[in-house]
Amino acid sequence: MNTASADGPRWLSHEEQRTWRAFMHATTLLEDHLDRQLQRDAGMPHIYYGLLVQLVEAPRRRLRMTELAMKAKITRSRLSHAIARLEKNGWVRREDCPSDKRGQFAVLTDEGDEVLKRIAPGHVAAVRQALFDRLTSEQQKALGEAMLLIAEGLQPNEAGADLPWLR
Repeated sequence: MNTASADGPRWLSHEEQRTWRAFMHATTLLEDHLDRQLQRDAGMPHIYYGLLVQLVEAPRRRLRMTELAMKAKITRSRLSHAIARLEKNGWVRREDCPSDKRGQFAVLTDEGDEVLKRIAPGHVAAVRQALFDRLTSEQQKALGEAMLLIAEGLQPNEAGADLPWLR
């Protein structure tokens, strides 16, 4: 059923449909698994953990909000809400950008750094158990290469691209 006509859709083959559904099923379950682990161990969703990781890896544990939205692949509105919650917990603070009156930085606090150090081992164990321990090293390499190719194709560099962090 994957025949294409000039005016019709190019349907997925049986094998492509099987692969697509397995991918969707696995990624949904994986995200839920990691989200539940972080909620249980730290009272935070997976997206917040990812933001803290981005900040701890940044120079001086700080990133401009626009850059953090880009790295997290989320809208600026969703980022603003998440940072407000992280601020309320004392894990992040905002600072005005001295060179741009409209810009702000998100800065990881010492308390946020301590939380991250405390919960990272459990999160890494959950990732390892759910993903890497199930794959051979060859499968891990193939998965990594395939995901990089897909990500590159979905993140155009041209101006005006419709990407979450630009919304």
